[in-house]
Amino acid sequence: MSDESIPSATPADDEALRQAMHRVRSEVDKAVIGQAGTVTGLLVALLARGHVLLEGVPGVAKTLLVRSFARAIGLDTKRVQFTPDLMPGDVTGSLVYDARTGEFEFRAGPVFTNILLADEINRTPPKTQAALLEAMEERQVSADGLSRPLPDPFLVAATQNPVEHEGTYTLPEAQLDRFMMKLVVGMPERDAEVEVLRLHAGGFSPRLLTGIEAVVSGDEIRAAQDAAARVRVTDDVLGYVVDLARATRLSPSVELGASPRASTALLAAAKAWAWLNASSAVTPDHVQTMLMPTWRHRLQLRPDAQMEGVSADAVLQSVVQQTRVPI
Repeated sequence: MSDESIPSATPADDEALRQAMHRVRSEVDKAVIGQAGTVTGLLVALLARGHVLLEGVPGVAKTLLVRSFARAIGLDTKRVQFTPDLMPGDVTGSLVYDARTGEFEFRAGPVFTNILLADEINRTPPKTQAALLEAMEERQVSADGLSRPLPDPFLVAATQNPVEHEGTYTLPEAQLDRFMMKLVVGMPERDAEVEVLRLHAGGFSPRLLTGIEAVVSGDEIRAAQDAAARVRVTDDVLGYVVDLARATRLSPSVELGASPRASTALLAAAKAWAWLNASSAVTPDHVQTMLMPTWRHRLQLRPDAQMEGVSADAVLQSVVQQTRVPI
């Protein structure tokens, strides 16, 4: 999409939208404490029209985080608990026979929403995981020869547990590649954990999400997405993104490096991050900030590197250090 096809906006409009997005973070902070970076990652993915994979051990508020985020942005949300017996039609919808009319009609599945919480996505077989591929990439569901568009905006926020392996199915590379970001949800610091207990001692209900209000509208979110897409990018920064991608492919620890799709995802995330920080153009710092969450799940390491304990994050840190930064 060219810049000319995106409606123009004034700096005052942009600033009002930016403040609205920052209010979203403040609302989520009422329920989720000590996860500011993860909340920001969700917001960047929403602005960049991407999807998010949240990885963390049980009990670190991954599901609560997404539910609170959806409440704060005031959009429709649905939750699917992924299980081994879940079928593709349970997610996308299916044709159902109507005895009254004698015809089949399409019954929409939970994917027809603005925010889809795919809880424990690695607990369902690849066949059901693949049901999300078209929805995540094309923003539509095809059934009975017809393509049905999904609501706009549309974001998939999937969770998975990195330590439990029994009864789980590793996400294939094609599925991982559809997620713009992989955000690691870690344990909170001691002070943050004390605040969590104080919040619950005061009567907070994770089920009801009391106190969290919708602070932006769908129209404001779409306008903010368009504003983020207008952020300027110089040829030097574009070259920097490509150089980083090529460096991952040359790393001796990497079997499969960052693809051109990974580069476009990084660029979109960097533009959204730059806009959130009131920058008119993307800088190398913006690219570096978004590099790890955008690429850590896209690198396929060599078996010998994995045996030695090398991580994707460590490879990306090395790539940043060794790649020349444009002035």
